[in-house]
Amino acid sequence: MPDGHSGYGLPIGGVLATENAVIPYGVGVDIGCRMCLSIYDINPSFIEGHQDKYVNILQNHTKFGPNEVQKNLSDHEIFEREEFRTIPFVKRLKDKAFQQLGSSGGGNHFVEFGIVEVMGEDNEFKVPPGSYVGVLSHSGSRGLGANIAKNYTDLAMKQTPLPREARHLGWLDLDTHDGQEYWLAMNLAGDYASACHHDIHRRIAKALGERPLAMVENHHNFAWKEIVDGQELIVHRKGATPAGKDVLGIIPGSMTAPGYVVRGKGNPLSLSSAAHGAGRQMSRTQAKRAITPSDLKKVLKDHGVTLLGAGLDEAPMAYKDIRKVMAHQTELVDVVGTFMPKIVRMDKG
Repeated sequence: MPDGHSGYGLPIGGVLATENAVIPYGVGVDIGCRMCLSIYDINPSFIEGHQDKYVNILQNHTKFGPNEVQKNLSDHEIFEREEFRTIPFVKRLKDKAFQQLGSSGGGNHFVEFGIVEVMGEDNEFKVPPGSYVGVLSHSGSRGLGANIAKNYTDLAMKQTPLPREARHLGWLDLDTHDGQEYWLAMNLAGDYASACHHDIHRRIAKALGERPLAMVENHHNFAWKEIVDGQELIVHRKGATPAGKDVLGIIPGSMTAPGYVVRGKGNPLSLSSAAHGAGRQMSRTQAKRAITPSDLKKVLKDHGVTLLGAGLDEAPMAYKDIRKVMAHQTELVDVVGTFMPKIVRMDKG
């Protein structure tokens, strides 16, 4: 993908189809990492005119980082899933998953208020074209997904030993007990990631006192059973957005650049996939060395963005130009809307 950069096993922005086998590290550590956008019938000028209100909503109704847990928890149907009872390893993760429901991880995960531009009279959102307030979130399956990834990657590397430089591409045969167990656990983690987003968006909607007009969401870091050239294959997308024919997705930029709501074209040459974001042009270490707090402060001010949390490794300058990334994938997706961040909440970094 045009946002690709190096990673263990598959690169970030890598897509790989296999026959009856799943590669845990081809899915990645943060299983089911996800984008979710809610669109509200609120005048975007309210974000600036009532900034304190929107800042407080993000501060009070989002939680970030490995040790953050939600208070006043309510039961969720995800915890009734039989995988939490029938897979011993997953069963041990249930209590922590319950505590972390509706929270976000560190790194590049965020919850943002911004301005949504909806294009075209006949759009998928069934709203008049124009400007709206949006809430965009990016996070995954928290400790649940990370522990599942580590456990089954270790099993895969033992069962299919490969040369050192390729060892993270170890796979599990789906006809085996471990392969089937990982497949069930992976899907559970993906559904858990979705539940986390819905809980975040539910709390914010309640704080706003509004119902969203529309919601768009998509996974990355996942594997799907799909038909490729007439054959069912396991399509791994590590840091890549599903872009099947007429499938909606979200491709974010950086905190000072637009994100894009897209409609997939189902291009077989990309295995019906597209980029999952701008992609890094600096490693986290490079960014911390090259970017100063004053650099970050200036670029945020120039773009009218309020930042809550985040380290220098998440500065906009650490990312590729999302406009160039989008220009490289016009054969993969059509743009149907944009999202411009205005108030960004991230882990403290």
